[in-house]
Amino acid sequence: MKLDREEKEILKAYETGRLKSSKPSQKELEAIKAAADSTFKKDKRITIRLYDHDFKGIQKKALQMGIPYQTLISGIIHRYIEGDLVSKDG
Repeated sequence: MKLDREEKEILKAYETGRLKSSKPSQKELEAIKAAADSTFKKDKRITIRLYDHDFKGIQKKALQMGIPYQTLISGIIHRYIEGDLVSKDG
């Protein structure tokens, strides 16, 4: 596995004893669990129409990634809303 510069620095700090691992507190664990629950809770169902070519392309990409096509579509929408997907023009 290839590490970037920051990852190498963290690994070196850990190996030389300058960085110690610790267990999260019960309060931190509860906050992490709450964030995960809200992140993965999907409570809206929608119906969309797609061009056949686009739908087949999504199915193919999802199959290559080993995930359901609905999960891929949901992930693309989420990444767009969060600003992680931008147009080629921008």
